[in-house]
Amino acid sequence: MGVSMIIIRVMGGLGNQLQQYALYRKMETLGREAGLDLSWFDKKIQASMQAPRELELNRLEGLSMNVVPPEEVRALLGRQYGDSESVLEKVRRKIRPSLAHVFEETDMYHPEIFRWQDKYLVGYWACEAYYADILDRLREEIRFPGSADSRNRETAEEMEDCESVSVHVRRGDYLDAANAEMFGNICTQDYYDCAVSYMKERYPKAVFYVFSDDSAYVREKYRGPEYRIVDWNRKENSFYDMMLMSRCRHNICANSTFSFWGARLNGHAGKIMIRPSIHKNTQVCVPDQMKRMWPGWTLISPEGVCI
Repeated sequence: MGVSMIIIRVMGGLGNQLQQYALYRKMETLGREAGLDLSWFDKKIQASMQAPRELELNRLEGLSMNVVPPEEVRALLGRQYGDSESVLEKVRRKIRPSLAHVFEETDMYHPEIFRWQDKYLVGYWACEAYYADILDRLREEIRFPGSADSRNRETAEEMEDCESVSVHVRRGDYLDAANAEMFGNICTQDYYDCAVSYMKERYPKAVFYVFSDDSAYVREKYRGPEYRIVDWNRKENSFYDMMLMSRCRHNICANSTFSFWGARLNGHAGKIMIRPSIHKNTQVCVPDQMKRMWPGWTLISPEGVCI
């Protein structure tokens, strides 16, 4: 190959971008030559997307990114990712996947990727096992810029002075028919009721900060004095919701990488992180496997049962 490098394709929203960045940093800690391909955010590609996204990693402070130019991607693949594969590459992928230039994620965890020196990696890499051992370092690296909105500063200060718990309720695009089939009915009301009760049993004075893309819905559902609705960070400022989640002492996540990272960036000792037992409806929860792959997390099923 012309280039000896692990290249990771960056794509999706901020949560996914952070997972791809985290895997890139993990590769570097293993002594791999690694880089990030940002071409997915090209305007021509985004113009064809049903839900266009923007690169948000460059809005965060402190990130060290080796961005791979298109010519280096071509040197590794012999083409740009997305262009037609050669006959040889197709044969490699079918007969000897380990010899193919491109590896596409198909399972929750692929430990084999850490053996490679040359590969173009395509996936979201959500599993905690990929980078659990470097999360302390990532919490130091990943910093949010100061917010001009005083409500963010005031809320962050409040969160430090109470037993604060973030609650992420993702609706919006998850209500679309295609997304609902894949992601719907996982974070049910039973899931949230169980998660809130779990926190209240341990911290009776917990204050719940509720984040959602449907503020009318959560204002109806969460009316008690222990709830605070955070609904002012929109559009380009939406990433400040992740920042505020990370300032809470504990976290209740949706099946969303956005709130996973709110919890991962939470540096409080003794934090409780709750997530649904499955991320997609195509996934079957194997409790022992999930606990091994997601160390430190509390898992709750859609039926509202702690796993």
